[in-house]
Amino acid sequence: CFSTNQYDQVFHPQGYQYVRSFCLNPFPTTIYQIEGVTLQKEVFLVYGQNTLVIQYTVLINTSQDKDIRLELRPLTAFRNYHQIVRKNTYLDPSLNVSDTKVSIRPYTSLPSLFFAHNAVDVQAQGVWYENFFYVREEERGLEAKEDLFNPCVFIFDLNKGAQATVVVSLQEQDIAVVSGLRNNELKRRKDLVQSVSSEDVFKRHLVIAADQFIVKRQDQQIVITGYPWFEDWGRDTMIALPGLTLATGRFEDAKSILLSFTKQVNQGMVPNRCVTVGQKPEYNTVDAALWFFETVRLYGEYTGKWSFIKEHFYLVLEDIIDWYRKGTRYNIHMDQDGLIDCGQGLTWMDARSADGEVTPRHGKPVEVQALWYNALCVISELAKRYDDSISAEQYAQVAQIVKKNFNRLFWNEDQGGLYDVIRGKDRDDTIRPNQLLAMSLRYSILDTDKFPKVLSLVENELLTPMGLRTLSAKHPHYKGVYIGNLKEREEAYHQGTVWPWLMGPFISALLKTEGRNTQTMERVRGLLKPFEEHLRTAGLGQISEICDGDSPYIPRGCIAQAWSVAELLRVLSDHK
Repeated sequence: CFSTNQYDQVFHPQGYQYVRSFCLNPFPTTIYQIEGVTLQKEVFLVYGQNTLVIQYTVLINTSQDKDIRLELRPLTAFRNYHQIVRKNTYLDPSLNVSDTKVSIRPYTSLPSLFFAHNAVDVQAQGVWYENFFYVREEERGLEAKEDLFNPCVFIFDLNKGAQATVVVSLQEQDIAVVSGLRNNELKRRKDLVQSVSSEDVFKRHLVIAADQFIVKRQDQQIVITGYPWFEDWGRDTMIALPGLTLATGRFEDAKSILLSFTKQVNQGMVPNRCVTVGQKPEYNTVDAALWFFETVRLYGEYTGKWSFIKEHFYLVLEDIIDWYRKGTRYNIHMDQDGLIDCGQGLTWMDARSADGEVTPRHGKPVEVQALWYNALCVISELAKRYDDSISAEQYAQVAQIVKKNFNRLFWNEDQGGLYDVIRGKDRDDTIRPNQLLAMSLRYSILDTDKFPKVLSLVENELLTPMGLRTLSAKHPHYKGVYIGNLKEREEAYHQGTVWPWLMGPFISALLKTEGRNTQTMERVRGLLKPFEEHLRTAGLGQISEICDGDSPYIPRGCIAQAWSVAELLRVLSDHK
């Protein structure tokens, strides 16, 4: 009776009425009260494993004359995060039972699922529970009903023992090691927080949030860029890596991730969708390779391992520059003016609907030029560090040409800002946040005398408490609410929807424009304050992927997004 499930408009059972409290730290913990019994439920994942531990503990029992029996009925789907399961005859309901262990393998194409437990009895069920209703899926125009399979029931006698434990894993586990797993995870989290040497409670929460995106795949670390449906995307990883790993002191994780991407660079491009078992990388982003330069630069600044960068990254970075100059996939190439021209659908604003690209930005996008200039400056500085003065000067000369032509072509005097995209003689004066990168990166392509005007334009048109809108609310194509079916949502994704990660570039641009004085730092703290409250309102302890462009800026999309967390951590970092 502790569960709460929704079937269409009916909730059954209604376990929520017995909930007395919930807390997130150190683990998600729910307190139930029923008929004189206070029961605690605690769940945690084991780091580095596909293992979940669930524990129920009797805290108070004023009904000594009553037997306390707890029954747990696991409901299984066995699917990926984009699918729905319905009752079928293909599922194998067989149970493998031995002492304190149970395993099932419903489909031969998927791995076995192992249960370890301290139950007094396990009873086979083989029952389908039908028509679970997912309200969020319906809101998103997706299939919203699912059937779940219950293979067995675990029965615990809580009069004999005050704790009931189940371990669910993709590998066989021993119930005797649960206490050790719990203590190890508590220590690991404590060490994570202490490693940042910060008394800032908000930053400590973000450190724990960041930890949830860094996972191990085979022998290397990767970044899962959003939950519940993102994978290890290249662009997102490059943007998120500094905040997730460098600002949190996880230098070995940063090294592992960067080395992994280095091996996948092809024709000067970093894959946007990375290699998983049986899949090929997808090279369809113009900016991931350019973000790679900034991430490597920051790795060097945080760690001081410049010789390691020379050994493992320098030649790869030079190769990327070479390919971008002579041309690579999707007609990505350096034009005669030194600026980068590219095809459609390659920038981060890459949403597509049934009618095609929502924000076609082929040509010369403003942020691509900012990243290109920054990359040229980074490689020039590295060449100088490694006593390659000829290359350093050559890169610097190209960078100088790029900066000169950028400021000549992209400045929009009428708006006091930058054009978003240039296509031949066409100038796209749509007010978007991409122009911030011309200021926020380490090497700013925009002339500094123009910083105040651009910052003012972006602030007045795009800034919200939860990040920046992707389009000015004054634009006729602006969509202030991200709801509806897939087509409707894709059409709003970059047409006004707010992205929290953009608060990072905004704050960096603000500090570069106004300096790190008392007044500016106080303003930065004010800009970050709404995100502290956000930790308690959407995906608990996390920062969402997006929010509505209209007040009250309702969180949408993924409940936990890597670069949303990472960019806040980056600007909070003590590293200067």
